[in-house]
Amino acid sequence: MLAFRGFSKSITRTGLCDARILSRRHYGAPAMLGASDPRKDKTVHLTSSKGVNVIHDPLLSKGTAFSIAERERLSIRGLVPPRCQEMDKQLLRVKRNLDACETPLAKFIFLSALQDRNETLFYKLLIEHLEELAGIIYTPTVGLACQRSHSIYRRSRGMYFSSQDRGNMSAMVYNWPHDEVDVIVVTDGSRVLGLGDLGANGMQIPIGKLSLYVAAGGIRPRAVLPVVLDVGTNNEGLLNDPLYLGMGHPRLEGEDYYSFVDEWVTAIHSRWPNALIQFEDFKYPYAYNLLNKYRDNVTCFNDDIQSTSAITLAGILAALKARGMKKEDLAEERIICVGAGSAGVGVCEGIIDCMVAQGRVKTREEAYRRIWMIDQHGLLGNSALAANDPTRIVQGPERSVKLDERQSCYVKTDMPDRLSLEEVVEQVKPTVILGLTGIRGVFTEKAIRTMAQYQKQPVVFPLSNPDSHAECTAEEAFKWTDGRAIFASGSPFKDVLLPNGSLGRTNQCNNSYSFPGLGLGITVSRASRVTPNMFLETAKTIADMASPSQLKDGILFPGVKNLRDVALEVGTRVCEVAYEEGVATAKLKEGEMLSDVVKNSMYVPEYVPLVHHAYH
Repeated sequence: MLAFRGFSKSITRTGLCDARILSRRHYGAPAMLGASDPRKDKTVHLTSSKGVNVIHDPLLSKGTAFSIAERERLSIRGLVPPRCQEMDKQLLRVKRNLDACETPLAKFIFLSALQDRNETLFYKLLIEHLEELAGIIYTPTVGLACQRSHSIYRRSRGMYFSSQDRGNMSAMVYNWPHDEVDVIVVTDGSRVLGLGDLGANGMQIPIGKLSLYVAAGGIRPRAVLPVVLDVGTNNEGLLNDPLYLGMGHPRLEGEDYYSFVDEWVTAIHSRWPNALIQFEDFKYPYAYNLLNKYRDNVTCFNDDIQSTSAITLAGILAALKARGMKKEDLAEERIICVGAGSAGVGVCEGIIDCMVAQGRVKTREEAYRRIWMIDQHGLLGNSALAANDPTRIVQGPERSVKLDERQSCYVKTDMPDRLSLEEVVEQVKPTVILGLTGIRGVFTEKAIRTMAQYQKQPVVFPLSNPDSHAECTAEEAFKWTDGRAIFASGSPFKDVLLPNGSLGRTNQCNNSYSFPGLGLGITVSRASRVTPNMFLETAKTIADMASPSQLKDGILFPGVKNLRDVALEVGTRVCEVAYEEGVATAKLKEGEMLSDVVKNSMYVPEYVPLVHHAYH
């Protein structure tokens, strides 16, 4: 809370009265009536819709929960079953039907259908069973849903901007029915999780992310927008599939690609200048280039680069505490990062930022010496820059792809290029190993066993999603370290029963811990920019949330069921950072704690009375 840091100010959104804050917790209605305390359910939602339009609007529909009075005034009497059932009975019905689904994909399809007809009930179910259902609406099941998206398509959600829409995007954005949009998640489908190029099928990722933004971060369902930039695909299987719904041509590249994205950003920013744009699953180097182009002019961040960095850093800092060390000892760690793409480089840059901020190292160059980066060829070693310099003569095989300036920072000039993971582990004796490759089995038994010879509690983080693409499994990590690993993965793994009868605790080091709170804090503060310090403070906040007893057992984070609590803590701290750094634009007033305002701004899935009003 701001008061803890010497502030006595509080926040409301620019120009919003207390009644409007109520509306943001529920439907986001243009007009509201009721008390200023959102916990007192006296709000009313005004709508111009009547009849079947109410029933078929997922943001308005209550299913069987419409009261008799509502049925009369909304002209839906006789259009729904006569018996009014409250939400608890509806939850019982949908949960029973969900449990009857035999596969995760069947559950995904069921939940999508529920979201399409009643978003309030969908989010109530999701919040009450978050630990169980997060893995269905997002990783790992969302990966399979993306692969089969064109086969399981039922109903459109979000917006598609394709190569045939060039020159029309500034008009297209007004096809979206909602004037207020707080968060947009956008992908071009070029690097979906660890699954590669899935083209327009990548739409399931923004949908899943925004479901977590609402359920965990408390962003209003009416104020989120999932987007696909369909610039084609190089996935031959999709191009040859008659059911594929995306553009049937190879991907746009180079200037054609960048001008396409620029038209989209300009169109979005012109209609929703305050919306947060989250770039998702863009391949390297486009991910970095787009972030660098827009980060100083638009409220945006890249989830794979920055949000992944925040949660991974949080996991490492918590692991230090679990080993009886201080977070400030980060600069003493020896870290191997397997994966030199946007996620790998982004994670390492966040670690470097933290080392420098802690003051144990004086320069970034000194911090870079604590990280050894491995790509598909092996270690970035002393001849790794040869491909960048055609005049340089190198003995032995050369790299086929040039390193960019970000990757070049991690080159080890005192070690041979292209060393294998096992060779690097033997020489470096790492304390932490990170996997961000999207390739199953990259962490070999020999590498992890060698690491465990030198470390009492080796930190093993195979972070690639879905679980089928993780660099190793939890069972392998604990087996190869004799049960001593501190383990975290991108997708969930079950705890492992060890030979001595104890449990090897697993942790899900997933962005779902970081981005909902980031989005909440940025939205409530109306931050004009997303700053590097917001990610650093997000990491530090999450790293402090596990109790000493949890850390002793190898538990680094609160459970997934606590994601709303995590988002509240992170969101409050991000708000503080926004004001401290002068990028917040929401007005402040005296007399209310920031944490209370952030909490009261979070969407709560509850039915409120509907009243017809022809204000449109």
